[in-house]
Formats: sequence, C-alpha cells, structure tokens
Amino acid sequence: MRQPDVHASQDVDHIADLIPSPADTFKSISDFVRRQYPVIGFVLAIAIALGFVYVMTTPPSFTATTTMMIDAKRVQLFQQSSMINDLPIDAATVESQIEVIKSETIAQAVIDKLHLVNDPEFVGPGGGLVGTLLNFVTSLFSSGETADVDSDFGLKRAAVGTFEHNLTIRRVGMTYVVNIGFQSLSPVRAAEIANAVANAYIDDQLEAKFDAARRAGSWLQARLRELRDQASTAERAVVAFKNKNEMVDTGGRTINEQQLAELNSELVLARSKTAEAKARMDRVEAVLRSNSPDTAVLETVADTLKNEVITSLRSKYLELARREADWTPRYGATHLAVVNVRNQMHEIQNSIRDELQRIAETYKSDLEIGKQQEESVQKQLAQAVAQSQVNNEAQVSLRELESNAQTYRALYDNFLQRYMESVQQQSFPITEARVITAATRPLSKSKPKTVLVLGLAALLGLGFGFAGAAWRDFADRVFRTAHQVESTLQAECIALLPVIGKAGRVKAVKPVKARETGQYPSIATTGIYSTVVDAPLSAYAEAIRAIKVAIDLSPSVATGRIIGITSSIPDEGKSTTAISIARLIAMTGARTLLVDCDLRNPTLSQSLTPKAHGLQEVLKGQSDLDSAIWLDPPTGMYFLPASIKGGMTQSSEIVASPVTRKFFETLRQSYDYVIVDFSPLMPIVDVRVSANLVDSYVYVIKWGETRIDYVKQALRSAKGVTDNLLGVVLNRVNLMSLGRYEGGGGSYYKSAYYQRYGYGDGD
Repeated sequence: MRQPDVHASQDVDHIADLIPSPADTFKSISDFVRRQYPVIGFVLAIAIALGFVYVMTTPPSFTATTTMMIDAKRVQLFQQSSMINDLPIDAATVESQIEVIKSETIAQAVIDKLHLVNDPEFVGPGGGLVGTLLNFVTSLFSSGETADVDSDFGLKRAAVGTFEHNLTIRRVGMTYVVNIGFQSLSPVRAAEIANAVANAYIDDQLEAKFDAARRAGSWLQARLRELRDQASTAERAVVAFKNKNEMVDTGGRTINEQQLAELNSELVLARSKTAEAKARMDRVEAVLRSNSPDTAVLETVADTLKNEVITSLRSKYLELARREADWTPRYGATHLAVVNVRNQMHEIQNSIRDELQRIAETYKSDLEIGKQQEESVQKQLAQAVAQSQVNNEAQVSLRELESNAQTYRALYDNFLQRYMESVQQQSFPITEARVITAATRPLSKSKPKTVLVLGLAALLGLGFGFAGAAWRDFADRVFRTAHQVESTLQAECIALLPVIGKAGRVKAVKPVKARETGQYPSIATTGIYSTVVDAPLSAYAEAIRAIKVAIDLSPSVATGRIIGITSSIPDEGKSTTAISIARLIAMTGARTLLVDCDLRNPTLSQSLTPKAHGLQEVLKGQSDLDSAIWLDPPTGMYFLPASIKGGMTQSSEIVASPVTRKFFETLRQSYDYVIVDFSPLMPIVDVRVSANLVDSYVYVIKWGETRIDYVKQALRSAKGVTDNLLGVVLNRVNLMSLGRYEGGGGSYYKSAYYQRYGYGDGD
C-alpha cells in the first residue's frame, strides 16, 4: 500500500498558512484604518469642505431637453423615388446625425440666430469660484500670442466653446429618438436654445437636400443636353444606314423580309395548285383508259359534276338504261326498240368520253401552267434568299446602331425623369427629422446637485485619504508598537514610556556647593526628571517600573547589576530614561549609582551639576570617587557626573581603558545597581567598546520618529550591545495614538479599569 506523501502534505499546509484568512484580512484592514484614520478623516473633511464651497459658490444652472425623432418612415409628399438616395436609418446613421447636431455649423447657426455673442454667459468668465480659478489658471499658462478675445472672432470662438460644452446629445436606447439638452443659467434661455438647436438641425438638413437637389439638377441639365445630342446622332445614323442599304421598314420588317414571306406563301400555293391539277388529270386519264363502256358514265370526276353537258348526257343515258332494262324482258333483246335504245346509249357513252377527253386536255393545260408558275415562284424565292443573305450582314450593323440609339434614348428618358424629380424636390424639400417634444422651461436646477457633489467629494476624499494613508503607512518606517520592535529587532520590548507634556521639560538647577562632613552634595531635580517621584502611580512611572522588573528578572545580570542605557541617535530620551530608572530603583532602598558616561555630550551633568568635576578626574586619579559623587535626597540615588570642561576627543579610549574597567568592577562591589548613561551608537563609537564594563544594555528608541533602518544599522555596528541587549524601550509614546497601532492596547492607561490604580496621574 502506497504511503501518503508527508512532505507534500506539509507543503500544502504551509501554503495554506501563508494565505490569510478572511478574519486576518479584515483585521489588517481595520488595523490600517485605525492607524491612519486621522489622515483619512482630514482628507475627507477637506474634500467635503471643497465640495461644499463648490456648491455654495457655483451659480445654479438649468437643463432643458428637446426630443427629436430621425424618422425613416416619414410621409412622402410625392410618391416617386428620391433623387437623393435616402438610405435606411440604422444605428450608424443615427450616430452620424448626432455628430452633425454637435457640429460647429449648428452651433454657429444658433449663436447667430439668438445673438449669443452678446450674452455674458457665453463670452464672459465661468460662473462661481471654480470657474474663476480655472480662468485664472488658464490665463497663467496661456501664451501672449493668443488671439484677441475681445474681437468678433474671439467672442464667437468663446461662445462656440461654451455652447458645445453646455450642449448634450443622447440617443434613447436603440431607437431613432434623440434628446437634445442644453444647460444654461436661465431656464427660459435653456429651453429656447434647445429648441433652436433642433430647428437649426432640421433647417440644415433641408438646406443640404435643397443644395444637393439643385446641384444634381444643374448637372442633369448638362447631362441631358449631352444625352439628347447623342441619342439624335444615333437615330440619324440608323436612318442613314437603312437608306444606304435600301432597308425600308414596313411594319417592323424590311421589304426583303416581307418579300421572302410572300414568295414562300406563293410557292406553297403554287405547289398546291400543281398537285391538284395533276390529281385531276390522273383521274380523268384513269377513267379514259378504262375498257368498260359504263366507266365513263358511272365514274365521277370532280369537274364532271359541274359540267352541264356531261350531266345532261348522263341523265339521258340513265333514262335509256332504265328503258332498256324495262323493255328487254318485255320485248326481248333483239327487238328493234331495244336495239335502238342500246345504240342511243352507245352514242351517249361516246359523247361522254369525248367530253371527258376534252376535260383531260384542260387538266393537262392547267398542270403545265401550274408547273410553270411554281418554277417561277421558286426562282423568285431563290433570288430573295440570296438577297436576304446579303442583307443579313447589314442587319448586324443595323441592330448595333439601333441598340445604341435605344440606349441613348433610354438614358435620356431616365435622366429627364430624374431631372423632373429634382425640380420637384427643390420646390418641396423634406427631411427625416422632426421634433416630437419641444423643450419647456425647467422648474428645478440641474447643477450643482448638492447631494451628488457632496457624495462625490466624500468618495474622492475617501479615495485620496486612503491613498495618502496607504502611502503614509508605507513610508512610516518607524517603530510604533512593541510587536513591531520584537518582530523587527528580535528583541524584547520591555516598556513603553509615555510622552510627558511641556511642563515636564528639565530645568537646570544650581548645585549645592557646600559639603557637610560625611555627606554628599545634593542635586535638585525638577520637571521630567522628577516624574517618578512626583507621580509614582503615573503611566510613566509604571513603565519605568517595568524596566526595573526586566532588569531584576534577567538571568544575564549578576550581583551588582551594571546596566548601560543607549540609543541610536541623540534626542531619543536615553538620559531621561537613565535617571528615571536610577531614581525609581533608589526609591526601593537599593544602593543605586547613576553614571554619566556620555563623555562627548554629558546631558545629565549639564542639567544637574554643570560645574562639577566627575568621572574623568576620578579615572585620571585627580579626584577620589567619594568627592565626585552627588546625592539625590528625595530618592537616595547617587550620581557620578562627567566633567564638561573642555572637549573630549579620545572618549572611546577612556571607555575602553583597563582603568575604566577596573573602576566599574569597584562600582559593582559598592552598589546594588549601576545605571550608566552612554552616548548614542551612530554618531559616537564609545558604546561599542563598553561591552566589558556592563552586564546588559537597555536600548531607547524614540516612538514614531526614529527610523527602523537607523536602529538596524546602529545595532549591526555594535555587536557587543546586540549580544548583551536586555530589551528595548519605546520612549515618548503617544498613548492615545498608540491605540490606533496596537488595536487599543496602548490606551489601557486611560481606561476606567486602570484609573482605579492611579494611572494617568502626572501625565
């Protein structure tokens, strides 16, 4: 069975730990707001104040709106196609017309019509404080070569600029409806200008179409003359070609074509007659060739039915045949009457045959005539066909000429119709746009909108406030909280010393010169040096007490504790901290000595014993320790000052000398606590060589002012201090502001729970 990947699971858990939870994110944001809310509030207040000033100083303006429709389905005055192509109204067309409404042409037309160059609103300075400031700034950056604003051209350009700035054109959704709005200081003026813009646009459209129709009409006139000449020339060419080639047109056909049709018909007719004549002749000859006597009588030929002779003879023959048939049975076949009847019948048959012979000759003559006629028509048709082949070649050229003539004639007729339409459109121009709602005087102002302006100012104030706060928070590279100290320096923050007001400033006092036998001279402390004595239950005294506890609990501090007090740079309060620690420890009954070891700038000595000799003289053997020590009567603290006479150029050699080390070993044996006020780390190197003199160091950092990189650099340069660092003290802490950085933890000194114990007294 495969074992689970433990490392992968750990990596996933690690990544999950890196992703902040919503609670952590909310806490980070709330901490940021808590830290920087003064900046955010200040910027917000400034923004709202500016918004309020804008609202109060800006004159009210009014906006009137005219609603216009660009109608593609307008009613045409004439039901004919337009000379100017009216394309379907689509989104692009509407947007194009909106740009036309915004154009300078419309603006100048309205300005000229309403004489806006004489209106101070359009050619004067902008209204309100904001407008005045903008004009002032513009005048500062404008060059001296600009046009004269008081000239007609300058006034007109200024009016156009103001007009375009106050004009708003908005399309209503995806419809053909457009709202034309205008903002003015006068509600009546706003409505008047909004309606004037719509009317100017409609007039501009009508004028544009009239000009287009007029230009088209002028062009069409010249084109019509040209087309008329071309059509006439083409038609004359057709007539000339027909005359040249003898191509007479009769009812849409030429003579040759008509002749061919007629000859073809005659040929068909001649052939029909010839065939008919031949058929008749063949019939008669067939009858005549028959050997039967009755054939000529009984057989019928078409023309015999119409021949009166043959008809009469046939009637007689039939009568005789009836008699012969009647008499023969009665009188016998040899009877003379019967024989006479037969003879008469034979004579009639011969007469009919003779008549048929005569008809046959007639048919034969007709057949010959028909054949001759057919041959004649055939020859004429052949000649006509030959002539037609010649004419067909001319027909090709003729049709080409006729096509050209018809084309020119059609173009001429079409352009003539267009020309008539353009003339009608010049008389009755129409446009797609129409006003559906005219602007009226507005009853309420449109600008400035107080709620909107103040709301926007508040939003901008918050935005800029947060931006400034974020930058301030990012650039705030100083120590603010104990947690920040511990995470940055990897050292314990043992106390937060609150700031003390101006009343706590140290005043120099004149030392007591008289020395009683067996007693030390007394020093007098006032101001901030006396805070732990005058206000033992104050927050400051409690913070000093925390330092004393840290010293007592430190395992690195041996019997006869020697504690060095230092800082990164001057003016961080290390001397005040040193004397406060020494006085508070002395108040507990412990033998405590405060040593001013800041040989370059002995602040304590200058304040407490400005003319006394001290540490340097003791180290040189010029004075003994007891004669150099001073006493603080209220607390029992002993003070060893540093001599302030003359400059001390080799102070680091003095601090690092074996004599000094031996001297501090003597102090360790004589006192329970030795508090040493050293010089700062960065400007002076004395502290770097003092590691063999003291047990631990207390590092003082000025809250909210000393940069983090200064502290890091100072500690990196003094490894002895870093290795023996007891803890860090944040000095001059603003407890009220600290609450913004520590989530309220810094304001506990002011809470009701801690005031029961006297916290806050003496602040």
